[in-house]
Amino acid sequence: MFDSLKKKLQNIRTKFASNIEDAAGAEPEPQVAELPEGAETEEPVSTPAARPEAEAAEEPVHEGRESPTFFEKVKVLVREREVLLQEKDVEEPLFELEMVLLENDVALPVTDEIIARMRRDLVGRRRKIGASVDDLVVSTLRSALCGVLGEGLDLSRYIREHERPVKILFTGVNGTGKTTTVAKVGQYLQKNGFTVVIGAGDTFRAGAIEQIRTHADRLGIKTIQHQAGADPSAVLFDAVQYAKAHDIDVVLADTAGRFHNRANLMNQLEKIRRVMKPDLVVYVDEAVAGNDAVIRADEFNKAVGTDAVVLTKADMDPKGGAAISVAHTVGKPIIFLGTGQGYDDIMPFQPRAVVNELLGDEA
Repeated sequence: MFDSLKKKLQNIRTKFASNIEDAAGAEPEPQVAELPEGAETEEPVSTPAARPEAEAAEEPVHEGRESPTFFEKVKVLVREREVLLQEKDVEEPLFELEMVLLENDVALPVTDEIIARMRRDLVGRRRKIGASVDDLVVSTLRSALCGVLGEGLDLSRYIREHERPVKILFTGVNGTGKTTTVAKVGQYLQKNGFTVVIGAGDTFRAGAIEQIRTHADRLGIKTIQHQAGADPSAVLFDAVQYAKAHDIDVVLADTAGRFHNRANLMNQLEKIRRVMKPDLVVYVDEAVAGNDAVIRADEFNKAVGTDAVVLTKADMDPKGGAAISVAHTVGKPIIFLGTGQGYDDIMPFQPRAVVNELLGDEA
């Protein structure tokens, strides 16, 4: 998943490390007092960094422990040197990182935010000589990526903390795998101990009711449905009433795919929201749509509001730009990534775990 971006971020890590190491190599070496003629190297020699002799003499002497040699003291001095990172030390790799992010469909405002965070955290920072450069680069990049991805949303925890039934309304454009996603989420919730009912609210598309019912039957989930062409608000109202009457934990509401500029369908969605009163409105789109998915999610959010996002076909997306961009652009968390065709092929979106995978790091 996101293999192209992952590979290029590895190259960027190397570039940053190389530039920072070069900056360290350009620093002047510490001044060390020369040995007096005939002096023994084992004896400590006073340097500007050395403490007064009187203070040193007061230190307790530990039996069996030899005093540090002159060269050991020099090693301590070198080890304690610091490098002050400047703009010029990171400007080239920052530009390359910017190009990598844009080439992998990360939205421009999100790319700008990541670069700004990296620059702020690196420029003016002091780094001890000998400290791991790669650790510095990775921690800074991880912080920047996690910063734009946000905290995410644990759906199971959300359900446990809210009054039942929790009502989840799924929206999105045509052909993005919304109905299949409803079934996958139903399977996921059942495996986590919740009871589920599905409302077949897509009464507009031919075959949609049969499709969601087939999925639900395979998973052993009750479906509430009306005939094709019925008012979807009525269907979903009945699904909520069924859940209340039967102590069901979660109502998953499927709806017809629609574009934000289709006034009649958007008005229908507004009516559904008024009647059903969903706890969460989840927007579904394809990860492979890249920036188009980000733009559509933002437009849907402005038109009818969005509480969370699911991105399907993440397993087919080598770039990962939509996954990085959509949460920051919309200001709402991604809750799942679709990763295949099976009912179990859905992955809770945990921002830090995704970033660690992108960086090839398990920390």
